[in-house]
Amino acid sequence: MRRVTLFVNGTSKNGKVVAVYGTLSDLLTVASNKLGIRACNLYNGKGGLIDDITLIRDDDVLYVSEGDAFIDPQSDGKTSDDISGSHTDWLTLNIGGRLFTTTRSTLVSKEPDSMLAHMFREKDVWGNKQDERGAYLIDRSPEYFEPILNYLRHGQIIVNEGINLLGVLEEARFFGIEQMAEQLEVAIKNSHPPEDHSPLSRKEFVRFLLATPTKSELRCQGLNFSGADLSRLDLRYINFKMANLSRCNLTYANLCCSNLERADLSGANLDGANLQGVKMLCSNAEGASLKGCNFEDPSGLKANLEGANLKGVDMEGSQMTGINLRVATLKNAKLKNCNLRGATLAGTDLENCDLSGCDLQEANLRGSNVKGAIFEEMLTPLHMSQSVR
Repeated sequence: MRRVTLFVNGTSKNGKVVAVYGTLSDLLTVASNKLGIRACNLYNGKGGLIDDITLIRDDDVLYVSEGDAFIDPQSDGKTSDDISGSHTDWLTLNIGGRLFTTTRSTLVSKEPDSMLAHMFREKDVWGNKQDERGAYLIDRSPEYFEPILNYLRHGQIIVNEGINLLGVLEEARFFGIEQMAEQLEVAIKNSHPPEDHSPLSRKEFVRFLLATPTKSELRCQGLNFSGADLSRLDLRYINFKMANLSRCNLTYANLCCSNLERADLSGANLDGANLQGVKMLCSNAEGASLKGCNFEDPSGLKANLEGANLKGVDMEGSQMTGINLRVATLKNAKLKNCNLRGATLAGTDLENCDLSGCDLQEANLRGSNVKGAIFEEMLTPLHMSQSVR
């Protein structure tokens, strides 16, 4: 095992004896920890840059720099105390009228590529303006600068209550403290609550219903009820426009005069539901089950499913007198034994639809697609006046 003695560049005091192992990067890491600086380069006693750990011999004396050139500890008649003090002398900063006192090393070592490091690495290089007390004037916000100075001191982001993280982030970006800025961005993102798109449960919705007066219009546009159990509930006159009701259990629910326009009902179960006067324009009910539903309103109010996607639905035994299914898609749907008397099916896609046992008296089938449709055991014959093509 080899061991070497390390000194800060330009000094010959307060050295540290360390063991040499691993790579050159490992040795630089050890040097940073032992000497309290950000070790970047190693020099031998003659100023030669060491770029390979195999060049280091046992009991060598090495000088560690933070990226600056080699400084002979005996050059120019300077004492070691003069040179070592270049990064440990005290500075006072006047930030927006508030004074901060720190060491030059604090401003330089942690983030060597930052604006503060460039400003204070060497004395009077930038010609910074000073007030009557000698404090360096910087026109920035003191409350946002304080967390930055503390970060440069100990490497932790600590922001007092009431301080806006966005303000601290802007200051970190201004001073070019990139690592702190990245951590602040993550902290700001995590501080925002995630958007809650989880579906409403039956319990939550029932509480919602009970808190609403019976004469008030209940607006549920765009809400997510996916997979919820809403069976046997009184949902009359509720506005479900564009709501997500996919895979919902709506069996025997009362949806009389509800607005389901453009709602997603795909895979939902509406068996036995009351759908009198319901509005389902352009809704998506693909693969849903609507067996034994009642769309027929004795007062004459007709259910409107114009343009709805009803591919593969099962509507067997439903009462749909006068229903509007204009330009709806019922491809591969099951409508066995349905009452479609007076229904509007103009332009409807009924391809491969099972209409056996249906009552289609006075139904309007003009322009509908009945390719492969089954019309067996129909209660009333179709007439040419109904214009089936």
